[in-house]
Amino acid sequence: MDERQALLSFAALSQETRLAVVRTLVVAGPDGMAAGTIAEKMGVSPSNISFHLKELERSGLIAQRRESRSIVYSADYDALSGLVTFLMHECCAGHPQVLGVAEGNGDCCSAEPPEVNQHA
Repeated sequence: MDERQALLSFAALSQETRLAVVRTLVVAGPDGMAAGTIAEKMGVSPSNISFHLKELERSGLIAQRRESRSIVYSADYDALSGLVTFLMHECCAGHPQVLGVAEGNGDCCSAEPPEVNQHA
């Protein structure tokens, strides 16, 4: 992913509804979701969700396809992976502490939740 594409992607994700849409589509998997269903899940009007979906599609993070009378949107996993790779390797210059956490070698990804200090 080049810098221009990364900037488009980060700009699209910097809005609350669009970030929630991407997260929802990632969970939905390759089958995706119809635009109307996304609008219902997000609690926004169809025209509002249409605006956000167009921005996400323009950024390359989601794709659309027509199924019968519906437009179905799905996450573009290659684009999302490219964005993460860009961030980890280009922006962080391969710094071992950052890459270790991102690759599951750090505390953030352990199976056990961190202990909370209960001293008050």
